Amino acid sequence: MLSEPDILIDGPNKAQWTVALAHGAGAAMDTPFMNHFATGLADAGFQVVRFEFPYMAAFRKSGARKPPDREPVLRETWLNIVAKLGPESLVIGGKSMGGRIASMIADEAGVAGLVCLGYPFHPVGKLDKLRIEHLQAIETPTLIVQGERDSFGSREEVKKYKLSGTIKMTWIKDGDHSFKPRKSSGTTELENLETALQEIKTFLAKMAISTAEK
Repeated sequence: MLSEPDILIDGPNKAQWTVALAHGAGAAMDTPFMNHFATGLADAGFQVVRFEFPYMAAFRKSGARKPPDREPVLRETWLNIVAKLGPESLVIGGKSMGGRIASMIADEAGVAGLVCLGYPFHPVGKLDKLRIEHLQAIETPTLIVQGERDSFGSREEVKKYKLSGTIKMTWIKDGDHSFKPRKSSGTTELENLETALQEIKTFLAKMAISTAEK
């Protein structure tokens, strides 16, 4: 039995959607990247919940860095968060690994939606080790926001994959795995982060319309 993780909550207590976001493999839940999306969505009227997987929570307390927990622990942590918050008005996702694990339990958990910020389609430099099998059949409405030159899955690579029709791919101009562009691109990191944030807001708005029409 896993201990209940500490959580950060932004935004109103009562909102049409609660968005639960998990961190990536190497950084915590309160990085500037995670803060940008949490505060941006909260300012738009959504409740945002952030948490840390056990290995990251332990690092925060001890300062001793360890590799990510094994997949069963990551999955159980996510399922416990969904059980705590309730799946009905819950959108789950997050940065890289956090979003990937969310995508693996989304259908099982019965959540309303999924948002992945930089999905790790394959390990860096290992294009043959794809992590897309479940994405070919996922039924949960899904938004994947991906940098065009993400080393975990670039635009040129991902366009060859056959993904589920429930997935909307949004491409961030010249972005890397954290949406940062090169100086020569003509765009800035803040502009890319704001573009990604707007795409999530639009996705949630469309989900609201779809839900109202049912």
